[in-house]
Amino acid sequence: MNDNIAQVPLDFHRYDEATMLARATEFRMELARRRTVRHFSDTPVPFAVMEQVVRAAGTAPSGAHKQPWTFCVVGNAGLKKQIRDAAEAEEKLNYHGRMSAEWIEDLKPFNTGPDKPFLETAPWLVVVFRRPYEPEPDGRKHPNYYVNESVGIATGMLLAAAHHAGLATLTHTPSPMDFLSKLLGSPANERPFLLIPMGLPAVNATVPTLDRKAVQQLLVSYI
Repeated sequence: MNDNIAQVPLDFHRYDEATMLARATEFRMELARRRTVRHFSDTPVPFAVMEQVVRAAGTAPSGAHKQPWTFCVVGNAGLKKQIRDAAEAEEKLNYHGRMSAEWIEDLKPFNTGPDKPFLETAPWLVVVFRRPYEPEPDGRKHPNYYVNESVGIATGMLLAAAHHAGLATLTHTPSPMDFLSKLLGSPANERPFLLIPMGLPAVNATVPTLDRKAVQQLLVSYI
């Protein structure tokens, strides 16, 4: 325990075993409905909802509590078009030389390609940045710790919070993503991590039939 940090009583809810199981099952079933969506509606979503979703992500644990993330929420139509144009330029290079034939074959069930209209259709784009260091007033770079792990956990919580709020999401990685830093004028200590369209799914949206791993495949127990 660090004596230099003020300690407060833990705000923790204790449940009996039946309630724990019921809550765990209910939450699991809700998350089981979450699907990656590539067909969005342009129906507006209030910024207040987005703010709460990001605040939920910000409760994630992080190495030394450095919180090495920034969530940039983009709703401006002109900026979304610039992001789409830049992303599609990178994706065309990916699909025509950068990506292996095996990778492209694995993507076929998802009907993906270099065209990304959802980057303009979705009411919001959330650009997740990771922060490897924090700049000090004297010019030094103070390192953050377990940055990828911390930002990955926060992003997972962001996706869960969005689903819980009734929003659809897509995790998009138009690698390389340096164009996002340029378009958004991000500081030097922020590096793009993920680009996530967020909003309501299109009325006629479909998703591929997929099987998730059975619990026997993802859980190893030593009881």
